[in-house]
Amino acid sequence: MSIFVEFSQKYKTPRQVQRFISSLKYNESDSIQSAKRGLKSKCVHCLEGAFIAAAILEHRGYPPLVMSLESLDNLDHVMFVFKEKGLWGAVAQSSDRGLRGRAPFYHSLKALAMSYFDPYIDKTGCITAYQVANLNNIKADWRSSDRNVKKAEDYLIKIRHIKIPYNKKRHHKFRDFCIANKILARHKNWW
Repeated sequence: MSIFVEFSQKYKTPRQVQRFISSLKYNESDSIQSAKRGLKSKCVHCLEGAFIAAAILEHRGYPPLVMSLESLDNLDHVMFVFKEKGLWGAVAQSSDRGLRGRAPFYHSLKALAMSYFDPYIDKTGCITAYQVANLNNIKADWRSSDRNVKKAEDYLIKIRHIKIPYNKKRHHKFRDFCIANKILARHKNWW
């Protein structure tokens, strides 16, 4: 029995997988571990967390879809995305709670991407575009490779992203407020 089948028997829903991934340490290295290596190391960044979520939840009938968010400062973010009852949600690893998963609450992928817009705030960051990709199209062993899966990262960087228009004045005002007050409101549909 594969390790992912075992994990899918223990973590049956995206919410349960989110809790599991949130319990792992955040990987600050430049590695691109496969799902299997990430499970073994118990230390993953966003792309590695997306691999784990996809590898576990595909055994529950979810296709291995990830959303790539591009940022103004090139600190992009990746999450596993899923659809339940016609609504989109996400499972994500991040050192920032505002960039973790989302309950299936969003009517479109754009709405899901926009739910990350405000929390994606620091002195230089701002989401500029998004795109969804099926990991099976990457032609790399993102599930169980013992080597770095850099090909997956390269694929997500190269795919054409959909631009997100934004109000620069509103963004700067909101960013300055959040930084000055060291707060970001938590939404009920954030996991």
